[in-house]
Amino acid sequence: MATIMFVDDEAGIRNSLKRLFADSPHNVLIAASAAEGLELLRSTTCAVIVSDNQMPGESGIEFLYKARQLAPDTVRVMMTAYADLGTALNAINHCEAYRFVVKPWDNQELVELVNNCIMRYELLQSLRLNDEAIYRSLAQAIELKDHYTRGHCDRVVDFSLALGKRMGVATDIMTHLMHGAMLHDCGKIGVPEATLNFPGKLDDDQMNVIRKHPDWGGEVARAAGMHQITVNVILYHHEHYNGKGYPTGLSGNDIPLEARIVAVADVYDALASDRPYRKAMPPDIAMREFLAMSGTVLDPLLVESFLEILKEQPEALSSAASAP
Repeated sequence: MATIMFVDDEAGIRNSLKRLFADSPHNVLIAASAAEGLELLRSTTCAVIVSDNQMPGESGIEFLYKARQLAPDTVRVMMTAYADLGTALNAINHCEAYRFVVKPWDNQELVELVNNCIMRYELLQSLRLNDEAIYRSLAQAIELKDHYTRGHCDRVVDFSLALGKRMGVATDIMTHLMHGAMLHDCGKIGVPEATLNFPGKLDDDQMNVIRKHPDWGGEVARAAGMHQITVNVILYHHEHYNGKGYPTGLSGNDIPLEARIVAVADVYDALASDRPYRKAMPPDIAMREFLAMSGTVLDPLLVESFLEILKEQPEALSSAASAP
């Protein structure tokens, strides 16, 4: 059970927040001032702090700055009725606020934001453990959330390691490549299950949420101090060779090799597996679609090398095609 702290000098606001989160499975703390909030933070580990800015005594920005010194992993959110750009930039730059909420807030959006912050905090704590068993558990948790990807991470790991070896990736780098392949979709922890399992074409808003998962996961992996190779995989595995991917629009060899390797493995397995919007493609059609992405979505040299692996290990093709 995570702990959430709300800090606001107005009694009406505090009462509204208490009511909104009364049914939350998490522990909710309420503070009426920055000083009270800091006192609570010294004795309690908080996953999320949501603080007003305009308060008597220390401002929310000053409070969140001190909170950052006391508990750097706690996710900090600024809430204010005065939504000017200067305040927002100050909150982001001075206290590294994760989000900026304007009063009056939308209840559903605030609950979703707080839940997202909790997931970010918990993912960060898990990644900090530097434990491969924990990484596998995270991958399995993602697959439970997105049941169409059952076994996907294990297959992507196997394909990526085989392709990395074929491409001469150094032995000491292979471990980081494996971790990246294992955690490539860790950002999906922050995507609602209804969106992940939507049985049709996603609308623009849903797609925008999906497109954030590499940034979300990469940011947390970086904050957890993971190796840059691993971060690169998580962050860039949806970039396209022709520059039309996301989140940054990198192209060609500007996309890190490790991300291009995992992209090949990820795309191949996705084509051969069930998805919410379609059944798994038959092997011949999956292969045709896969080849059509060479030079556009995928690095053509890596596609060619991957095909050589499949020819040498035909069981890889059939095992992916028969995946649940």
